[in-house]
Amino acid sequence: MGSRNHEVVPTPLISQIASLRAGGVPKCISNLAKIGLIAKVKNAKYDGYRLTYGGLDYLSLHTHTKAGTVYSVGNQIGVGKESDIFVCASEQGRQLVLKIHRLGRISFRTVKANRDYLRNRSSGSWMYMSRLAALKEFEFMKALRREGFPVPEPVGQNRHTVVMSLVDAFPMRQISAVGDAASTLYAELLSLIVRLAQHGLIHGDFNEFNILIEEKTSTDGSDVTLIPTLIDFPQMVSIDHSNAEYYFDRDVACIKRFFSRRFGFTSDEPGPFFKDSIRTVTKRLDVEVEASGFSRKMAKELAAYMKEHGVDGDAGEVERDGDEDSDGRSDVDEANPEEVEDDGGNSLDPQEPSSVSDPDSKAEKPSLLAAQMTILDIRDNDPLPSLADIKPPPQPAMSTKAAKAKAGWAI
Repeated sequence: MGSRNHEVVPTPLISQIASLRAGGVPKCISNLAKIGLIAKVKNAKYDGYRLTYGGLDYLSLHTHTKAGTVYSVGNQIGVGKESDIFVCASEQGRQLVLKIHRLGRISFRTVKANRDYLRNRSSGSWMYMSRLAALKEFEFMKALRREGFPVPEPVGQNRHTVVMSLVDAFPMRQISAVGDAASTLYAELLSLIVRLAQHGLIHGDFNEFNILIEEKTSTDGSDVTLIPTLIDFPQMVSIDHSNAEYYFDRDVACIKRFFSRRFGFTSDEPGPFFKDSIRTVTKRLDVEVEASGFSRKMAKELAAYMKEHGVDGDAGEVERDGDEDSDGRSDVDEANPEEVEDDGGNSLDPQEPSSVSDPDSKAEKPSLLAAQMTILDIRDNDPLPSLADIKPPPQPAMSTKAAKAKAGWAI
């Protein structure tokens, strides 16, 4: 509650909000600091603590649990530059996906240089931007789902997290061949870009990293269809955006380049073109989403962040152009240790995550699932990078007194 108006919440305010006896507050603060849910900031003007990403994760999951959205959390199945993806489940056992937005994770080294960005917020700005990204993604998923677009079903959103349905499909970047279905899939994807524009939207990061492909066989087994599902919407823009045509053309170029490079398929037909696509706008989902709660002011703040820090979804264009087998991830820069005494914002278990949770389920084993495909040829099942890649660098040993102070004992 205190973080709504304070990046560093004064200790007396914490005592007031907690409604605990005076003697119990220091102990509670110390316990929370030791497990990294809050942290004491160096050189603050007053005695206080700030919420870490780990604390924000806890609050969000607590809210999802109380709402009945999330009952359990499983393995990590994705690591992006700006988000973490986990498998989770509802109380009824339905498998879902938990996406945790972590905007700013790759930008902490430039925090000092950007102190005046967004009303002089620092680490608090990343959490605020992450909340905006989650809210935007959830609202756009709801609107697109209502209009029949192939997107995951949005289930819940709180703070910087989004819960959505689990799509049993492969990322298009993992597919090395689609047989004779290349032309059909190509046409369907370009048609999807045009259809988005006709609803007032441009995805902004329409590429092999953000498209899932599912293979469906007819009842009699005579016909096999490839079903695309679109994901990742924080960078989506309106057709009224000043650079709308550029983003539209870039989305089209991404698909053309990937199909030519990976599948050896090139279409003789030019386009589609932005101006032709928006001549028949059927419904303005951009306006609808703005009216639903994700205001124009929020959109401008999030767009300013993305422009400032070169954020282009979880698969940046630089990585895609540089290496066709890149998975869109990059090395992560954590907070500058001179900024914060104890960050602890990473609440993940520091072990290499596996991509599946149930070893007895064939549908969850990538190698077995790939062998069952009729059309799709799955080229790679890239393991997730070790979380050692995103952990802060090791710190030099310190005295017991300094360690206690860092953990929040000195209050």
